[in-house]
Amino acid sequence: MARDIITLECTEARENDMPPSRYVTTRNKKSLRTPGRLEKVKYNPFLKRRTLHRELR
Repeated sequence: MARDIITLECTEARENDMPPSRYVTTRNKKSLRTPGRLEKVKYNPFLKRRTLHRELR
């Protein structure tokens, strides 16, 4: 199987003393486009806006 299940966590929520939002998604292991950690802009319901979410390891 060439896809991994990963968790994305909000990077801005901890700075504001709010609970971080988390999303579960998959990524292609063999992709040359994302050799490092995956980053996506997703909605954070605690901050009520879109924020940067980074892959947890």
